Amino acid sequence: MVTAFRTGEVAAGGAGTLTLTSLDGATLGDVDEIIVVTGFRPDLSWLAEVRLDLDPVLSAPSRLAPLIDPNVHSCGTVYPHGAAELAQPETGLYLAGMKSYGRAPSFLALTGYEQTRSVVAAIAGDHEAAARVDLVLPESGVCGGSGVFDGEPTEESGGACCAPAPELITLAAAPTARDAGGRGTSCG
Repeated sequence: MVTAFRTGEVAAGGAGTLTLTSLDGATLGDVDEIIVVTGFRPDLSWLAEVRLDLDPVLSAPSRLAPLIDPNVHSCGTVYPHGAAELAQPETGLYLAGMKSYGRAPSFLALTGYEQTRSVVAAIAGDHEAAARVDLVLPESGVCGGSGVFDGEPTEESGGACCAPAPELITLAAAPTARDAGGRGTSCG
């Protein structure tokens, strides 16, 4: 598996494989499978009949959008948030988790857990707990959001969110009971 590789060209290789060339000229040969991570945009069409206040660019709650705008923030610089930023004009409706981030790519599962904790507290009427922020997010190295993605951190990026250098990971078949000296378990 190779990560943080921005493909610029795909060419036929030998024996049914592919050769990839990155935007900066690096090549990977003998590639037999490509999994493309293109991003995600949540489907909010099922909420068409309720009142929503969404940012027109990010499709995220309007109060949350400036905090997660990928042109300004990476996952390490997103202010921890909860019910206040997720509430919608429809009484008792909150967008949480991936759906709350719309087109923004910087969502972290830890963020979703904190959002859910805050929203549940708000629904339960514990507004003090809903307003409290219990989450501290990592400051760097957690995503390829805004700022530098390929290469070293720069002063302008604050050193945050640089993707690691591409690393080749070889996956092998799982060992069999025979490989383990006959001490395997039956999985049938």
